[in-house]
Amino acid sequence: MTLTGSGPAYDPPADARPRRAGAPVPARTRVYGPERRLDRRVALVTGASSDIGAATARRFAMDGWQLLLGGRDRYRLERTAAGTSAVVLPADLAAPDGPRLLARSALHMTGRIDVLVAGADIGWTGPFAAMPHTDIDRVLTLDLNATLHLVREVLPTMIAAGRGRVVLLGALADRAGARQEAVYCAAKAGLAAFARALRRELRGTGVGVTFVVPGPVDTDLRTRRAGPDPASRAGLLTPGDVAATIFDAVRRHRDEAHLAPPSQPRARGPGLYRRLRDRRG
Repeated sequence: MTLTGSGPAYDPPADARPRRAGAPVPARTRVYGPERRLDRRVALVTGASSDIGAATARRFAMDGWQLLLGGRDRYRLERTAAGTSAVVLPADLAAPDGPRLLARSALHMTGRIDVLVAGADIGWTGPFAAMPHTDIDRVLTLDLNATLHLVREVLPTMIAAGRGRVVLLGALADRAGARQEAVYCAAKAGLAAFARALRRELRGTGVGVTFVVPGPVDTDLRTRRAGPDPASRAGLLTPGDVAATIFDAVRRHRDEAHLAPPSQPRARGPGLYRRLRDRRG
């Protein structure tokens, strides 16, 4: 059984630990590359220290967006930010005040957020009956609760501006039920329901909700689970594939985007996931 994520679970750097209510906005932010231009569109990307989040940040940067990068690992965030004007905002979203502090820091830096890509998540692999209670709480806290709280913090500014988009990441796993990932599937299914309900609630405000559902992706997490064997990675999506889909969905104002592995270009939905799940475990 394995608790997975980028870096040690819930052991953020000292400057990312939760602060008491009413504490000042964190000041330890760093800007990289060209000088910030506040006339550019602004995207806040969480989980930007690796994999899909990092690739998404780079894709938006290629189009000239001002980037705000959230994640627990400052060093890896700095690598994502290299060569861009991104602002690094280390934060632990699983901490009780983490989403509020990140949102306040982001809005303090740029005054607005045009797109929120909520990409931070964590997984746990193993029999559900053996899953520690603390790990159930950790997966649900980061993958579901923290995302909802962050959206809640960012949304009023978008509604007041009459524009904006929230991007949430699902997984085909929850459609078919990934073996030994019951809680992760539950969290992603919760995000799917939240996206549908919030989209209806925001009609007429100018703010949209995009739900992106990728198939199996070649990430650091998958490599740790399956090992370095190249055969285990054959036919998987890359983080860049998902990033391109996210960017295109935002550009086209799409409500949903489903992305299958390149080896199955016409396949979609649970049937595809079941076949890949049975093949790879």
